[in-house]
Amino acid sequence: MSLLDGFIYKIAELPWEIQAVHALNYKTFVDEIPQHEPNTEKVLTDKFHDQNTYIICVDEPQQNLAGMIAFRDQRPFSLDEKLKDLDSYLPQNRSLCEIRLLSVAEEFRYTRVAQGLIAQLVQHATDCGYDMAVISGTVRQIKLYEFLGFVPFGPVVGSGGAKYQPMYLTVEAYTDLKTRSSSFSRGSEELTNDDRLAFNFLPGPVEFSQHVLDAYNEPSCSHRGPEFAKDFQETCRWLCQMSNAARVQLLMGPGTMANDAIAAQLGLLDQTGLILISGEFGRRLVSHANGARLSFETFEIPEGRAFERKDLQQALDRFPDVSWVWGAHCETSTGVLNDISVYQEVCRDRGVLLCLDCISSLGTVPVNLAGVYLASGTSGKGMASIAGVAMVFHHHDLVPAPERIPCALDLGLYQQNQGIPFTIQSNLVHALLAALRLHEWDSRFEDVRRWSRSIRQQLHEIDVPTLAADSCAMPSVVTLALPRSHSSEEIGDQLKDRGVLVSYQSGYLLERNWIQACRLGAESKPPEKLVRLLKKMIQPSLSLEH
Repeated sequence: MSLLDGFIYKIAELPWEIQAVHALNYKTFVDEIPQHEPNTEKVLTDKFHDQNTYIICVDEPQQNLAGMIAFRDQRPFSLDEKLKDLDSYLPQNRSLCEIRLLSVAEEFRYTRVAQGLIAQLVQHATDCGYDMAVISGTVRQIKLYEFLGFVPFGPVVGSGGAKYQPMYLTVEAYTDLKTRSSSFSRGSEELTNDDRLAFNFLPGPVEFSQHVLDAYNEPSCSHRGPEFAKDFQETCRWLCQMSNAARVQLLMGPGTMANDAIAAQLGLLDQTGLILISGEFGRRLVSHANGARLSFETFEIPEGRAFERKDLQQALDRFPDVSWVWGAHCETSTGVLNDISVYQEVCRDRGVLLCLDCISSLGTVPVNLAGVYLASGTSGKGMASIAGVAMVFHHHDLVPAPERIPCALDLGLYQQNQGIPFTIQSNLVHALLAALRLHEWDSRFEDVRRWSRSIRQQLHEIDVPTLAADSCAMPSVVTLALPRSHSSEEIGDQLKDRGVLVSYQSGYLLERNWIQACRLGAESKPPEKLVRLLKKMIQPSLSLEH
């Protein structure tokens, strides 16, 4: 049974609903945020009560109020009293209303109640002819408001524990949020069917935009048709442009298949190579190489470190006869980003071919594959599309090898047939193309970097250790090394129960007592909720351990 079974969104009109609004108003703006003085009745009637329209999430038969938000359209607004010359801060030629008193009862936080309240209010405001709303948002939730499309303006108002940031929300910004987010594209009446508002910090499946979902849901088309061939080639051009590669082959399958295809190509060289290991995904490259029966050596450094120039030089001094090197650009297990340029320079100087696993890095950080022999990628992580398209980037011509490589892994066969040797699922390609068209990549990379700086700083402030040092941290992956006094599985379960999804169930994570938070999908979910929950779950025992 859902926590919100039986709840609906409506305008408050019954006497008990109005009384419940006053009670929740008191609990929020007296008990939690000390904006008003306490009283013995424990009710707070807003001074604009007679002008407010209250939108509520409520279980009417049980007379249970989950949340509320107030709409008001009469000037002067409450912000007019707090901020001199309010209109000078706002876009011109707008029809303006005010949002106030957004509050969710404690037991219904980390659900979709706030999302549904805002959706219902935007619809109500639009029906009344308004296209922009102003709000005083508590500074405690500024990141959440920005995520919802609110734009801060002017100075912070209030004092002490009741400080507020003036913000506005336009209909266009909210419409854009609905376009970017498949969850926000739903109507408010659908949201009460969900127990929790999932903050997805998983490495996969990632969240993708509504544009991507719409493209995927279009009717399938023949992979032999000219229109699909045109879209397919455009997809490849986008991928090559963003990676500085000459060519890319697209296979139907997971990123694992791309690495299997690379192993198959290396097998054609009939020469010994070197695999670099600094975590789980380096060890997986060893499995790919063993499956292809390659001849290779390994060089391993401690988990949590990045490969430095001296490490690569030492490895190649130890194994001077290798002809290729294969490593991970991002060692996803530890959240470490290796420097591609160092790989490229050392391998070029030593005259060896360089292969890279870029499955977790492509789409979240700049990737320059100039001079890289083969590199793998996937549609389902940083590309913010639907999983199922494996990618292999290269610069040189590939020749079919039917006597040595299975057809589905024979990259030469793909190149010989303009990338479409056999069935290619059109929906997956069109979803990937939609994601490529949607993103302005430099802006996305900066967004990921901001998220990384924010979450790492907040984790540092509550003394939760991250595995990778700032100097080599992968912006889109943060691995937390939990103290042994806390089970990563139990912490992960508790976070999931509260609507925050992190990676913790993989065998290597459970073995090391690690959890991971990732920023790979289309949406930048603010990390505050994750950090606040971790603080409650972990910090008391950390204080004892100190």
